[in-house]
Amino acid sequence: MCGAGPNGAIVHYRVTEASNRVVAPGELLLVDSGGQYLDGTTDITRTVAVGPVPAEAIRPFTLVLKGVIAMSRARWPQGLAGRDIDAIARAPLWQAGLDYDHGTGHGVGAYLGVHEGPQNLSRRGIEPLLPGMILSVEPGYYRDGAFGIRTENLVIVRPPETPEGGERPMLGFETLTLAPIDRRLVDARLLDARERAWLDAYHARVLTALSPLVDTETARWLAGACAPL
Repeated sequence: MCGAGPNGAIVHYRVTEASNRVVAPGELLLVDSGGQYLDGTTDITRTVAVGPVPAEAIRPFTLVLKGVIAMSRARWPQGLAGRDIDAIARAPLWQAGLDYDHGTGHGVGAYLGVHEGPQNLSRRGIEPLLPGMILSVEPGYYRDGAFGIRTENLVIVRPPETPEGGERPMLGFETLTLAPIDRRLVDARLLDARERAWLDAYHARVLTALSPLVDTETARWLAGACAPL
């Protein structure tokens, strides 16, 4: 799915001859893509600014990013389900009086459905999260008639570990998706030190992993896209 401007505000947008439109400078472009590969199934969403960055999109984009980071860094006791931690990704938006009307994430199969349960991150998620499960983390924000924002990574539930000084084993996520997040849309003033460190470390990992796989011109672009805040 690819939606520009107001089409991006339609969560499950599908293009038609009537809705098809030219992508204009100053708009957001929301691209939700993925595929089936020999080593797994992918599902990724990125929202990018086309040309000039629309100023009104920067704050909600950053709040959505804060939700991605919060869920990516989360730790929780064994036995919890998606409904128990769904709010972690929503909290930054809730603090601003905003929300999104879809689940935070879904299970992903391999050679099955990209939406493959039983695990998910939503208020309906009752299946306990177990090591090895793969899910999406995809908070968003949609302003009717204007633009849509969604940032989606796939994550895998990591084996339990007990933090130093802790008393109970905890589960967490490891991020699998490697793709730049549009830094032009990020208001660094809204991120705390740990959030900025997460984003810079993520982009450093993206750059290290992808640079050897692309041509010289793309590698130069990638270095700029993955530069520290």
